[in-house]
Amino acid sequence: MITVLLYDDSEQFRKAIALLLQQTEGFEVAGSFNNCDTAVADVELLKPDVILMDIDMPGANGIDGVCMIRQKNHTVKIIMLTVFENNQHIYDAIRFGANGYLLKKSAPDAIVAAIKDVYEGGAPMNASIATQVLQMFASMSPGSQNYGLSQKEKEVLRSLVDGNSYKMVAAALKISIDTVRTHIRNIYEKLQVNSKSAAVAKALKDRII
Repeated sequence: MITVLLYDDSEQFRKAIALLLQQTEGFEVAGSFNNCDTAVADVELLKPDVILMDIDMPGANGIDGVCMIRQKNHTVKIIMLTVFENNQHIYDAIRFGANGYLLKKSAPDAIVAAIKDVYEGGAPMNASIATQVLQMFASMSPGSQNYGLSQKEKEVLRSLVDGNSYKMVAAALKISIDTVRTHIRNIYEKLQVNSKSAAVAKALKDRII
């Protein structure tokens, strides 16, 4: 059972997503809120597996919410689900630790698939968003740091950049999932990031691999 927490200032949209998930086998809605003012406490109390996060909300917005949550929790998966295709919003969300970025106009089955994907270690994005991310980081100057990654850590990071889940990384490199997780924890620490998507973004930006 994948438990999901919703943050969106549109009650109608929250109800629509909640209904979609309640009618889909394997999902449970842990809670629903119109802003992120209590996000840290919500996550600690409700212990969701995945968070669907809007950006433009009254009070603490979605970017604020990602920042606050990541200060206390590095494991919960966060998907931005928003109308914004703005480069800065995309960059900020990924930089602060979002695991995926979807547009609200996505089909219901695409949203369900994205939740499953991020739960299994993926980094779901709409094709248009992925294109912007690649263009954004391609336009940046390459960095000169390698961050002290070992050869095996670089192989794991390269596999993540290729879009592989933890299971796929383990199979491709012929190592256990626990070993993959250990390498990923080390990668996060060395790159000073809190999520797979942020690690991938930094790998592309600084040409680490």
